[in-house]
Amino acid sequence: MRETASARAMAEVIIVSDQDAAGAIVARDIADLITRRPDAVLGLATGSTPLAVYRALAKIIADEAIDVSQVRGFALDEYIGLEPGHPESYRAVITREVVEPLGLDPARVLVPGDNATSIQTAGEEYEAAIREAGGVDVQILGIGRTGHIGFNEPGSSLASRTRVKTLTAPTRADNARFFDSPDQVPMHCLTQGIGTILDARHLFLLAFGESKAEALAEAAEGSVTASSPGSAIQLHPHATVIADEAAAAQLTLTDYYRYAWDNKPDWQGI
Repeated sequence: MRETASARAMAEVIIVSDQDAAGAIVARDIADLITRRPDAVLGLATGSTPLAVYRALAKIIADEAIDVSQVRGFALDEYIGLEPGHPESYRAVITREVVEPLGLDPARVLVPGDNATSIQTAGEEYEAAIREAGGVDVQILGIGRTGHIGFNEPGSSLASRTRVKTLTAPTRADNARFFDSPDQVPMHCLTQGIGTILDARHLFLLAFGESKAEALAEAAEGSVTASSPGSAIQLHPHATVIADEAAAAQLTLTDYYRYAWDNKPDWQGI
């Protein structure tokens, strides 16, 4: 059962018409960050949710000739068990959908498990790489139907760090569309932990479509609990939720969210 929304601290919620509108907002913020800080560190999500962000950001970078040669990137997660060249490994996906379109230096963009000494130490080594880069400036997130962020399924510790996790049946079913058959979806993954995600300086959580409405409502307005991993965003001092109308359908304070966004001072930014 959800607590009364007004009794909780909440992320800023922006309701938009479609994915392209969301992508434009996030891309503008990231482009401005890179302009101010050329060695910005980006937290990169995969899947269909962030694609509009990457498309819009690629256009801004090209149109404004923004230098991205020093930008660093860290992916949220990676499957365990896929061959390195598999087209649905997140290394391949990040290269195809982020590194190449944005013109990033591939050597400065990592996914969990890159250069790992062993699977047992891969999480600790990834955490060390993030710390060495100075931490993540902006983390892009989607949310799964189960409420997961990254591959932190329900029951994940809110203090968790990068580690090996077992994917739930619903998550594997959702990701089966990227594979030839559901049986090909890996059972295990390496994922940044919720604690790792919360260390980023700014979180953008994106949600689109009716299938995400319940998970988003629990994350943005429900109790903070390991049963709803996305609810951890309520603990973050600078979290921004951007959702389309369908994904926002179960939120209780939509009138306020619209009013606050429409009347937000320009100087506040996102």
